[in-house]
Amino acid sequence: MEYDYEYLKKQILSLTTIDLNAYKERQMKRRIDTLIAKHQIVGYDKYVQALKTDKALFEEFVNYITINVSEFYRNPDQWKMLDEQIIPELIGKFGKNLKVWSAACSTGDEPYSLVMALSRHIPLNQIHIIATDLDKQVIAKAKVGLYHEKSVESVPADLKKKYFTQVGPAYKIADEIKARVEFREHDLLKDPYPSDCHLIVCRNVLIYFTEEVKEEIFAKFQKNLKPGGLLFIGSTEQIINHRELGYARKSSFFYERPM
Repeated sequence: MEYDYEYLKKQILSLTTIDLNAYKERQMKRRIDTLIAKHQIVGYDKYVQALKTDKALFEEFVNYITINVSEFYRNPDQWKMLDEQIIPELIGKFGKNLKVWSAACSTGDEPYSLVMALSRHIPLNQIHIIATDLDKQVIAKAKVGLYHEKSVESVPADLKKKYFTQVGPAYKIADEIKARVEFREHDLLKDPYPSDCHLIVCRNVLIYFTEEVKEEIFAKFQKNLKPGGLLFIGSTEQIINHRELGYARKSSFFYERPM
């Protein structure tokens, strides 16, 4: 029997609960084939057997396919709009106890950026970010809060000085920022979403999913926003049918659930 990619998808779903059907096939298959070749394993069946017996290999696989690319204040112009326009509007509508969800938060760059951005408007002890990701390894890294210089180069100078400590070539985020973020494991495809959010941030993640899955996730985000709440997406994304999904477009990257 030839073990094809369909076989691999079924096995991965059974082993990890990750449904590879949700991802663009050519792109994901190429990533997995590269990883298998790196270990000089021949055939999907042998790789599946290795995943079942080798914990390090299994964790590497989950980390690899969940695509963790992140940095603080990624696309600074969008964060400037968040700081100068979006956060003041949200406070005007809802007050300072905002419910904010950073979905697919990767290594923590995004939720920690959100805490710092909000700290310009709200006392730190009133800020609470829910940050979720499928990959427990990146959540563990996020909780450590140690980052390469390149990851923090877009952080505004005053915030960088205030909330980071240089440790050799790396930068460590302040404990007072870390304390404002609650990390949880979460699968966007299967798990219940945090409800009644004032701001949901999910950036540069959904580009890896099929159009059908993207639409399903955008619809779920809309249902879990408070009326007047906002979705902040990445510079590589857009919601073409936003009206049909119940959004009003505020800008290229901010979509509102109308009041």
